[in-house]
Amino acid sequence: MTTGKTIALTLGTYVSKCCLYFLMCCLEGDGTPLQYSNPGKSHGWRSLVGHSPWGREESEGTWLLYLPCTWSIGLAADPGCLPDWYMLSLFGTGAVLMRGAGCTINDMWDQDYDKKVTRTASRPIAAGDISTFQSFVFLGGQLTLALGILLCLNYYSIALGAASLLLVITYPLMKRITYWPQLALGLTFNWGALLGWSAVKGSCDPSVCLPLYFSGIMWTLIYDTIYAHQDKKDDALIGLKSTALRFREDTKKWLSGFSAAMLGALSLVGVNSGQTAPYYAALAAVGAHLTHQIYTLDIHRPEDCWEKFTSNRTIGLIIFVGIVLGNLWKAKETDKTKKNIENRIEN
Repeated sequence: MTTGKTIALTLGTYVSKCCLYFLMCCLEGDGTPLQYSNPGKSHGWRSLVGHSPWGREESEGTWLLYLPCTWSIGLAADPGCLPDWYMLSLFGTGAVLMRGAGCTINDMWDQDYDKKVTRTASRPIAAGDISTFQSFVFLGGQLTLALGILLCLNYYSIALGAASLLLVITYPLMKRITYWPQLALGLTFNWGALLGWSAVKGSCDPSVCLPLYFSGIMWTLIYDTIYAHQDKKDDALIGLKSTALRFREDTKKWLSGFSAAMLGALSLVGVNSGQTAPYYAALAAVGAHLTHQIYTLDIHRPEDCWEKFTSNRTIGLIIFVGIVLGNLWKAKETDKTKKNIENRIEN
């Protein structure tokens, strides 16, 4: 890491700590930090940190943001080698920070709508626990830390990562103007499929990165359409749009189409990156998982939608394991090829 990057990272960390400390102190309005032990207080800033992009105190959003990064980093590894653990750690930290920033931006845009939906009315900004100004301060801290992570990458990746900020900011607005906000989320959440490869290799290989990015977008359309069915009644009442409202009873047909496109794109990724048997076995497992998920989905039961939505973390992990094992398998195939060549030469 260059001296300039080290200084930027140190400065970013210091500034963000100051921002976060200021927010913690100002939330109560009397200049004193929140008391964790007081059950009567609404720990607004802790809620803002903790809830996912879908309003649950779960890690699902972070996983779904992080996993496309792991696919790309795994594919960029040299044949027979494990993925770069430093990059995996760096991107994991970045996923936590950017997921948190996305939550904050989403809640700032949607605070008036959130008040009208039972599931989101308790979100800290909508509930009045945190003011808009305090949210800006907190967002500044999150983005400063995220910038520190980004500055650890090469210049190509810094520019590529910075380009995603426009998507992060504008995505929450899409549900107001189009029935395809899930597509906007897919473009945003799968940016790591491009960034992971460039962070390892120095630039993107379109033959691998573009179909990988496309497959991630299709995956997002699957899981977030399922998720959107939980809120379709409230969304229709307050005038918000989603693919759930667009597809209605045809949802399973659309999800099947997205699944086929996702698997097709992942197969193309495998061909273009020279993947091996374990990778394609993983794709077969993903296909079986998606088939079961869609076939058994009950779009009229929010509990079932949530269960199917969360199962998509398993899909992402299967793909990552398939990439890693497929890459390790490349070394065996290379050794066999060398031995065959040597035997032919000797004969």
